[in-house]
Amino acid sequence: MIRYNLRCGQAHEFDSWFKDSAAFDKMAAARLIDCPVCGDSQVAKALMTPAVAKAPGVKGRPENLPVPTKPEPEIIPPSRAAAGPMPAQLLALLQRLRSEVEKNADYVGRGFAEEARKIHHGEAEARGIYGEASDEEAEALREEGIEVARIPWVPRAD
Repeated sequence: MIRYNLRCGQAHEFDSWFKDSAAFDKMAAARLIDCPVCGDSQVAKALMTPAVAKAPGVKGRPENLPVPTKPEPEIIPPSRAAAGPMPAQLLALLQRLRSEVEKNADYVGRGFAEEARKIHHGEAEARGIYGEASDEEAEALREEGIEVARIPWVPRAD
C-alpha cells in the first residue's frame, strides 16, 4: 500500500492510503476521493517526502507463518467516540477506508507488530497489513522507524 498527501480544490490537505499509484489515479479520475473537511472530490496529490526503504523485500510468504483468520476487531460505536457522536460524513469516510484496507491488505491479527518488523527487515513479503497492536507495541514500532497508523474501526457500511 502507498500513502499520499492530498489536497482538495479548496486547499485542504489530508492523507490517504491506496493499493498502488494506479488505484489512486483511477479513484481520482472517477472522483471517488472526498476531502474529509469539505467533501470536495476534486483531489490531487500534494508535495510529500519520499519514503525510503531500509532493506529490500523478500519474495514469497514464509512457510512457517500461519495464515490468520479474520476475527471481528473491537468496534467502537460512534456514540462512544472521544469527541461525541461522529458526523455522518466522517463515518462514511471511515467506512470506505475500512473497506479499502480489508480489500487491499492482509489481516495479521495480534501478530501485527511482529509481522511489521519482519516486513521492515526484509524477512517477509513487502505488503500492506492490518491487525491489532497495543499502544506500547505501536510506539515501539515507531521508535524503530517503522511507520504505523491507527484508524478508528467503525461498523461496515453494508
